[in-house]
Amino acid sequence: MVSGPESQPGNQLQGRHRAAVVAGVGSWLPARVVTNHDLSAELDTSDEWIRSRTGIAQRHVIDEGMATSDLAVEAGFRALKSAGSSDVDAVVVATTTPDRPCPATAPDVAGRLGLGPVPAFDVAAVCSGFVYSLAVASGFIAAGIAERVLVIGADAYSTILDPQDRTTRAVFGDGAGAVVLRAGTADEEGALGPYDLGSDGSLADLITIPAGGSRQRSAPGQSVERADHYFQMQGKRVYRNAVAHMSQSARRVLASAGWSADTLDHVVAHQANQRILDAVAAELDVPGERVVSQIERVGNTSAASIPLALADAAASGTLRPGQRVLLTAFGGGLTWASTVLRWPDVTAVTS
Repeated sequence: MVSGPESQPGNQLQGRHRAAVVAGVGSWLPARVVTNHDLSAELDTSDEWIRSRTGIAQRHVIDEGMATSDLAVEAGFRALKSAGSSDVDAVVVATTTPDRPCPATAPDVAGRLGLGPVPAFDVAAVCSGFVYSLAVASGFIAAGIAERVLVIGADAYSTILDPQDRTTRAVFGDGAGAVVLRAGTADEEGALGPYDLGSDGSLADLITIPAGGSRQRSAPGQSVERADHYFQMQGKRVYRNAVAHMSQSARRVLASAGWSADTLDHVVAHQANQRILDAVAAELDVPGERVVSQIERVGNTSAASIPLALADAAASGTLRPGQRVLLTAFGGGLTWASTVLRWPDVTAVTS
């Protein structure tokens, strides 16, 4: 049982406004790299076709027998090392590709990291999942339920893509990124918030895997197409909604924070494709050089994309302490989410 704020040991911030503060960041990518030229040897596509539409040159893919939990454990270990922590009070894993439909992947990850019987659960908000998970973890900390929370975004999209679909195989890759959040105060560097979260279930079919869930399984006489077992996306409509919702969500959270777009040092948006990143930057009137992008090297890694980009930018020195950073994401559901922080003095541990 998790204790409440009045009984939480070591709650030095009791009676003050508590905030979740980034204390460590880590990431991990599987070793196997699939280039555009590799894909063109299998499918009717080319390096030029993929680059011109997505900005992607390569992506990392898990080896046979690996799963999302393997990615999550590696990234979680590195985030803990970055934070100088050996334990946390809760683990949240954002993923669309859990190891199994049941149980959640997070308890296995917590166990393999040696974190003991801590609360651990998955968040399913597709590509918005990491920011949703930050909000959940921030709530745990604000309520005094936890002092430290490990938040991981991990996805193995190669396991849900149709091998014959050149569009989705060109876009998605596998990977994991993670942060450790600690209890602190809102005026500290690294403090997260405010948040803006939203969804629109009327457009659920724009990003979906039609088969395999209770709706399909409860109708056994219904024929299921082979493609229905794989990830599907209506690209043009997704593009329009992604740009609109990330831009609108970003404006709302900036207004809540009392920031303006021209004061931002960096935008770390979900790495959907380069055209979407460029369009969001244009909508916000933020210079392109302030938008963190690593999509050329890793592709769209869904819930892992923002923490992977944060870890990469921190390790390269692009992110520096005190800089104002906007995080914004869009994914299936439809879902969207944004938050802000001033980057803390942390050393990223990457693969």
